[in-house]
Amino acid sequence: MSGSTSSRGPRPRRRPPAGRRPHRSTLGALGALVVLLTAAPLAGCGRTAPPPPAPTGVTADAGTSTSVHVMWNSSTGEGGVRGYEIYRDGKKVQEVPGERHMADVEGLRPERTYTFTVRARDAAGNLSRESTPVTVTTRAADTDDSRPPSAPGRPRGTVEGPTAVLLRWQAAKDDVGVTGYDVHQGEARIHSVSGEETEALLTGLRPGTRYRFTIRARDAADNVSPPSPALTLTTTDGEGGGGAGTAPAELTAKVASEDGAHFLELSWTPPRTGGVVSDYQIHLNGKFATTLSWRGEAPRGRVEHRFFLTREGGERYRVKLRARLPDGTWGAFSAERAVTTPEG
Repeated sequence: MSGSTSSRGPRPRRRPPAGRRPHRSTLGALGALVVLLTAAPLAGCGRTAPPPPAPTGVTADAGTSTSVHVMWNSSTGEGGVRGYEIYRDGKKVQEVPGERHMADVEGLRPERTYTFTVRARDAAGNLSRESTPVTVTTRAADTDDSRPPSAPGRPRGTVEGPTAVLLRWQAAKDDVGVTGYDVHQGEARIHSVSGEETEALLTGLRPGTRYRFTIRARDAADNVSPPSPALTLTTTDGEGGGGAGTAPAELTAKVASEDGAHFLELSWTPPRTGGVVSDYQIHLNGKFATTLSWRGEAPRGRVEHRFFLTREGGERYRVKLRARLPDGTWGAFSAERAVTTPEG
């Protein structure tokens, strides 16, 4: 470990008995042992874990004229993540515990533009860098709108493995317009999507657990609908490995050749997580090949990526990929595609 020190002073060295010289490799082994013995306690009591990485996939949706719904992907760090801090125009306005990945910032002004960032905090109080900023403009105020939207239609759902479910519902109606939908687990709101969406992928659930979900609609005046009929789902037992709904869809793969080099060109549709997917793992021939990450604005629609394969012709490759979900886990793999580099 570089930079570590010991509180004890130097000890005098003993000279070996006459005629005996320690073998060079023995000295090296003894030195390594001393380093290990002295470094281990220092690592436990003197080393400071680095701060967690900045949250990714931050989105901000102006659901009403006076509030903004902020969401982000789970951040992971060596010291764990105990909480998140939400900043509006550089000023901290809210804190939430580490298991939450969303927050509603209220008390805003209509038709005003705001910039939001999020920082992660570990158990030692270390803060990450700020996330990539996102900008949003609140909606115009409608003081005459006091009628809430109708309740969304009966939701349907599928279990997507031990930690995720996919919900779908019929759109609500409103005399002005629906601006958002809130997913409730019992009495707690756990997820939100825009008014144009009628489905949501919920991640970070517990394996083998029974959940009861309802949906509520909102309009620009912050009128909230009655709840939809309830839907009960039970996640499967086990660990990791999301269901098909967590996988990237419509994957295509082809080889492009330039100056004797062969490149793999991929295109796919992100899973519908309700947020932005900023990380993907690409696997070739059944083995991990690379991680594709966006630290800026990640694509919301169809994603395209190209990377170098080989200069050899006649080589066959099988490719598949998976997305990092908002709770920080990896979803299911996409369908696998096969390509062969041209010869000659």
